[in-house]
Amino acid sequence: MSNAICRPATVSAIGESFDEVVLPHLQDAHRLARWLMRNEHDAEDVVQEASLRAFRYFQTFAGGNGRAWFLRIVRNTCSGWRGHSVEGRTDPFDEKQHSGAGPASDPETLLLHTDDASLIARAMSNLPDRFRELLVLRELEGLSYRELADVMGMRIGTVMSRLSRARQAFRGALNNELRHPGNIRGRVQIR
Repeated sequence: MSNAICRPATVSAIGESFDEVVLPHLQDAHRLARWLMRNEHDAEDVVQEASLRAFRYFQTFAGGNGRAWFLRIVRNTCSGWRGHSVEGRTDPFDEKQHSGAGPASDPETLLLHTDDASLIARAMSNLPDRFRELLVLRELEGLSYRELADVMGMRIGTVMSRLSRARQAFRGALNNELRHPGNIRGRVQIR
């Protein structure tokens, strides 16, 4: 048997290389995995596994949007890993680590920004996985409806209706969090 048959191709059928198609999207993949897995270490493992799968099956990449293709692999890998995870998801999302902005100079503004970020993270964590996935991909990763349809494996009309329901569920979760007495904003008096 020839080695060429056993070794994965690093060039797709349309002539693009793995490095050109997948590697620019590793950071996006990690952010998506971090939101879906709710655990930094699991997210790293998922991205590594998804990268290996993408490399192994790269010869099947038929062109088009490499980002959507790779994020779909990441999403599917997350789904498989969630079924195997026995450990509870207790690692909170660290907004400071994933934020591109520097700290605010005003302590009150910094406190309110931190409270807003933790409020959103808590509300997102209370959403069903299917809604959280859509919101993360659309609102945080900036995917278009077409890209969402490719990543999620559904029609654009279905993406739009599910995104509407996801936003509605997020509003409800956010309202529940705002009514929660542990919310810092409820204790801070702004003069």
